[in-house]
Amino acid sequence: MNDTDPSEELVRTDLGELKDAVGRVRTEIGKIIVGQTQMVDLLLAAILADGHVLIEGVPGVAKTLTAKLLAKCIDADFSRIQFTPDLMPSDVLGTSVFNPQTAAFQYKRGPIFSNIILIDEINRSPAKTQAALFEVMEEKQVTADGVTYPMSQPFLVLATQNPIEHEGTYRLPEAQLDRFLFKIEIAYPSLQEEVQILQNIHEGKMQGQYDLVQKVITARQIEQYRKQVSSLYIEQKVLEYIAQIIHETRNNKSLFLGGSPRASVAVLKTSKAMAAMQGRDFVIPDDVIAVVPHVLRHRILLTPEKEMEGARPDEIIQAILKRIEVPR
Repeated sequence: MNDTDPSEELVRTDLGELKDAVGRVRTEIGKIIVGQTQMVDLLLAAILADGHVLIEGVPGVAKTLTAKLLAKCIDADFSRIQFTPDLMPSDVLGTSVFNPQTAAFQYKRGPIFSNIILIDEINRSPAKTQAALFEVMEEKQVTADGVTYPMSQPFLVLATQNPIEHEGTYRLPEAQLDRFLFKIEIAYPSLQEEVQILQNIHEGKMQGQYDLVQKVITARQIEQYRKQVSSLYIEQKVLEYIAQIIHETRNNKSLFLGGSPRASVAVLKTSKAMAAMQGRDFVIPDDVIAVVPHVLRHRILLTPEKEMEGARPDEIIQAILKRIEVPR
């Protein structure tokens, strides 16, 4: 393999339309949301990479609102499920109901049968209800009474949780966490952003703005863009770089549990999405570095010693990235 810039040799995909669509979605969401540009970009990357997202942040930082705005920008079905301690799996997936007219049981689909599903406070429900999501999130289908019901595309689960409140919550099992492409941690807005939020509300700019958000992308377009993203070029040395990062998590003394092959695939797919959103038809190491923390932070477990020291997963991830040589 030569060292020629792939952008000069390979022009495999015209990403102009995709980049324009991403810009239109950002503009629509920006009518309401001040700041949070990284969260919006990561949500768009997850859509292009066909993966689910776990959004974590304290109350009041626009987790739910951003997810609802994203869904409104897409011409597809949307449903919201509020997870509570008494929620049953049938409340999510659906159940068989007896139809007296046909004298037979008929399957009544639950709210999970939609294109974009917002699950609010996913850690509010016990393990039985959380486990109901295993099959549908991974295999995009629901099996009930021996019959398999496939989900329509696109199928995207956006789940939120509060990292501070532990009363009445149930920690998500590792198998459930691993099904999320990203875990996005939402920070407080900056001082300037908060001033802008207050100014907008004071001037009445937010009244009726939600109704002004337009649908700017269709489900069919998303399928088309996903095919373009999957065909993006990536050099062998960048593939090896991804594998090295994940392999290092499995041999790190600070970690009890490292990333699985699913983590490697997630980094590959989201790196391509990040490149496409910038109009590039090839992946560079910066794309990989940008997505690695969000792909790994919920997939690795610190050793008890590191947890007692107060270490955070992101600190270990950054240390790993610094230790591995970036391909040139």
